[in-house]
Amino acid sequence: MAAGTTSDLRNGIVIRYNNDLYQVVEFQHVAPGNWRAFVRMKLKSLTTGKVIEDRVRAGAEIDIVRIERRPMQYLYREGDSFIFMDNDTFDQIPVSADLVGDAVRFMKENETVDLVYDAEKDTIIGVELPIFVNLKVVETTVAVRGDTATNVTKPATLETGAVIEVPAFINEGDVLKIDTRTGEYITRV
Repeated sequence: MAAGTTSDLRNGIVIRYNNDLYQVVEFQHVAPGNWRAFVRMKLKSLTTGKVIEDRVRAGAEIDIVRIERRPMQYLYREGDSFIFMDNDTFDQIPVSADLVGDAVRFMKENETVDLVYDAEKDTIIGVELPIFVNLKVVETTVAVRGDTATNVTKPATLETGAVIEVPAFINEGDVLKIDTRTGEYITRV
């Protein structure tokens, strides 16, 4: 754990705050007139996913947590755990569904993802997907002739079970490029 001050805050770093791990989503240094300066922070909990807003005195000490991202191959789901394999040592690592979170919507078997580790404790704190993934449409409705003139969308079920909104011209069997951060359709591959 590296000690730092609020001047070391950057978007995306992980800090230990109120006995929990938080990722800094946004921060702003505020110096209101003749009052003391403070830093307004928007933090996302890595354990619960909840976003909180708080403020601390400018220059206050914060605990910066060093994290590591290790590429692992997602193998399969077993009960309430997801099994990943280290590509170097071939060790199989079970990860609870709580730590996987929403990433399960776009995780395909045998794909490589990053497991995020707390470097000091060597414990898994989350799963990060690549920004874009290619997934096949397994079920969608047929577009009605004439509906293609406007920006009409329809629901489509992907091979992972996720349901997203896609343009009307998408058919079953099409492979789509999906943004895993927002869950939105990008393009047809």
